Amino acid sequence: MNTEKISKKIILSGIQASGDLTIGHYAGAMKNWVQLQDDYECYFMVADMHAITTRQVPADLRRRSVDVVAMYAACGINTDQSTLFIQSHVPEHAQLAWVLNCFTGFGEAQRMTQFKDKSQQHSENVNVGLFSYPVLMAADILLYQADLVPVGEDQKQHIELTRNLAERFNHLYSPTFAVPDPFIPKEGARIMSLQEPRKKMSKSDPNQNSCIFLHDADAVIKNKIKRAVTDSGTDIIYDTEQRPGISNLMSLYHVATGKSMQEISDEFNGRGYAPFKEAVAEAVAELISPIRNRFEEIRSNPDELSALLKSGADKARRQAFKTLRKVYKKVGFVEPS
Repeated sequence: MNTEKISKKIILSGIQASGDLTIGHYAGAMKNWVQLQDDYECYFMVADMHAITTRQVPADLRRRSVDVVAMYAACGINTDQSTLFIQSHVPEHAQLAWVLNCFTGFGEAQRMTQFKDKSQQHSENVNVGLFSYPVLMAADILLYQADLVPVGEDQKQHIELTRNLAERFNHLYSPTFAVPDPFIPKEGARIMSLQEPRKKMSKSDPNQNSCIFLHDADAVIKNKIKRAVTDSGTDIIYDTEQRPGISNLMSLYHVATGKSMQEISDEFNGRGYAPFKEAVAEAVAELISPIRNRFEEIRSNPDELSALLKSGADKARRQAFKTLRKVYKKVGFVEPS
């Protein structure tokens, strides 16, 4: 049994606690994570340290961090199989990030396109943390000797930096870090805004009707879908360029039912938008209802949640400490007595 665990490749992933989780997070990440648990050794974290690169209301950040942990578990992350933890509960993340900062070229960090994008979005608060965000991300990954990191297109550049830092450190000293590869899941529906279907659904969107949150009540979900933007015409056809609104609703129906786009198109051929929206609303509410109920059950049991958080942090720290101890020794730090 131990041999099987050792031979499994390691995956690390996480979501920022900067907003409430949406069906987009479920479809694009957590649904895949649940499936990965059987075949990989998985570390899933709540990235609260990354979240403070933009201004957060402290009480909201605390609540959301715990909410995200509870939602991970509600979506099917099995804490007997996977390590689930809050990033700031493992101080080794910040400790390794400082060491890696000292191995990262200024020009290297300056080339990160996400820094440029976020600097424009948050021009009132362009801080050093925002600049060194990719180095902290590298520390997150390298601490656990991750072989694979599930990422979207916007994070691939950060994985390249992580690989460069791992190879640089290994070359300067001796093999210390696993060099990770990006992992692109086989499936993962991209869910767009219900009100602006050419934009990705975002937990930070000020228009609450554009998002379906995983804690939304059935009636709220159905109302949001019925008010979702559609396109001219009445045909149920998947075409993200010409028919972004109806294509997004088809993606939601696909996530909720598992049916292919062709099967959905055939099922609603000639029936128009109204009955299709009603079917999507029912299917999505049915998908989210047990997740929401389980989330509320976990969230209402503070003792169980505290035990889950402590257990996850302890498991994560055991692995993180092993890596950090090697790094500290190799760079010349004196081991405390």
